[in-house]
Amino acid sequence: MRLYIKQKVFSWKDRFSVKNEDETDVYSVEGELFALGKKLHIRDADGREAAFIRQKLLAFMPRYYIEIGGDTFEIVKEFTFFKPRFRFGGLPWQLQGDFFEHEYALTDGGREIMRLTKKWLTWGDTYELDIADPGDALLCLCVALAVDCVLAQQTAAGGAGGRS
Repeated sequence: MRLYIKQKVFSWKDRFSVKNEDETDVYSVEGELFALGKKLHIRDADGREAAFIRQKLLAFMPRYYIEIGGDTFEIVKEFTFFKPRFRFGGLPWQLQGDFFEHEYALTDGGREIMRLTKKWLTWGDTYELDIADPGDALLCLCVALAVDCVLAQQTAAGGAGGRS
């Protein structure tokens, strides 16, 4: 299954639309304007909150919590020089990427769960998610959004691997 995330450019807060392969809106994402740290609310097509992402403040490395249906997962960017790598609390998943190529692979052992591709030269950030199991779609979407938050944070701090 494929999902497409498109950032809405002219907005005071983070806003994304999420469409499926048929270009049907399946989720909307909206950040909080006056919040300490990033906070994103993911709503389904009916407007119900499906997930919530929040940034942990005062962490050495970027750290986000994903809350879905009473379960909480943690995603932490690990310290690396060239290939970004993320680890998860609550899941055996690992996310590795190449910020020069804007390609990331989410794996469980050797099995690929999702391939995340950031599109070059677009108006606002645009991602394509190729998800192996449709049952993992919401969690994969949250992972992609957390990665976008980390990239935005690095760009604001002047670090490599940020948004382009």
